[in-house]
Amino acid sequence: MKILNRLDNYINEKEYSMIYKYNKLVRDKIPEEIENQGKECKYEILDDEKYSKELDKKLLEEVNEYISDHSEKEMADVQEVLKAIIKYRNIDEKRVEELRKAKELKKGGFYNKIYLT
Repeated sequence: MKILNRLDNYINEKEYSMIYKYNKLVRDKIPEEIENQGKECKYEILDDEKYSKELDKKLLEEVNEYISDHSEKEMADVQEVLKAIIKYRNIDEKRVEELRKAKELKKGGFYNKIYLT
């Protein structure tokens, strides 16, 4: 009986190891990609409140990844999350750019490497 229990535990652990847990917002095609690799994943479609929170968490995640390696790939991920936030929150991209330009004209940009001590 102990041998069977060990075997059951092994099988359960092996089955469990085939299911990946992410607990984070992912790109739309990720579940399909995982399943195409013969793996299993579980996911849910978030309500607006959860989606809003997860977008903010995803932005921090992607910014931290960019800070770690400064790659173009990570910058593209940051921009993709910003694009999703802009769409979700109905932000006018042209207005954001106008505000950015106005602030740059008034206070400058971050191009001269000035560090206030």
